[in-house]
Amino acid sequence: MSTKKRILFIATEMSPYLELTEFAEIVNKLAIKSNDSGLEVRCIMPRFGTINERRHRLHEVVRLSGINVSVDNDDYPLQIKVASLPNARLQVYFLDNEDFFKRKQVLHDDQEEWFDDNGLRAIFFCKGALETVKKFGWPPDLIHCSGWMTGLIPMYLKTAYKKEPVFSQSKVVFTIGANTFGESLGEDFAEKAIIHSNIKDKDVEPFKEADNTAMFRGGAAYADAISFGSDAVDKKLVDEFSKVKGKKVIPFKGWDSDLTEYLDLYTDLSGK
Repeated sequence: MSTKKRILFIATEMSPYLELTEFAEIVNKLAIKSNDSGLEVRCIMPRFGTINERRHRLHEVVRLSGINVSVDNDDYPLQIKVASLPNARLQVYFLDNEDFFKRKQVLHDDQEEWFDDNGLRAIFFCKGALETVKKFGWPPDLIHCSGWMTGLIPMYLKTAYKKEPVFSQSKVVFTIGANTFGESLGEDFAEKAIIHSNIKDKDVEPFKEADNTAMFRGGAAYADAISFGSDAVDKKLVDEFSKVKGKKVIPFKGWDSDLTEYLDLYTDLSGK
């Protein structure tokens, strides 16, 4: 029986599939470095329509697909695809849905207009990622979330998924990055994010402003440890989360860091 610690990376972006910020390359390097260090690694990200399935050799995982994810009183089928990360023996799983991710843009249309369902897309992705892990039957010791679209996951793990056996030992790292959009996810976003009776109004309070900063704030508030993934993080968030009692915080150490600070953090959190 394997005694390897398991780490799950859930990311909005990851090289070479999608690069919205420089942190996409860091996620790639962290996954490979963790794998090379003896951790058992899996990665999950959205299958945005800009990702070329043929070039990156994505194929559907039929045994995992077929989950219906309920968001805002509607059920959406979840399709799961997989690819092998180039130059590494690890799997990246892509969450897809006809309504949310088939379009050939990421957050804005060809006229640079903001998609008015980006809030629902985020809720679908966060819930879908956790449902996918349940389907895996693969209990992660560590979950590292990065990118604004993962912001609800730490809260969901502490509320809606608190009693799920697959997450009973999971510790969560959340990376606060640079803001990449200035639009709103909708005035009813926090209300729609209540996907389970275990989630109360007070639990979604950090997300009430429904903007990029709020998604980072909410993710960091519920995480077990925090890192800063850019030198351009919103100053309010730097001031708020640089020193948080009871949480390990990793400052941004530059784009050329060897990322040892993350491996040390993973070791501390997993008790290895």
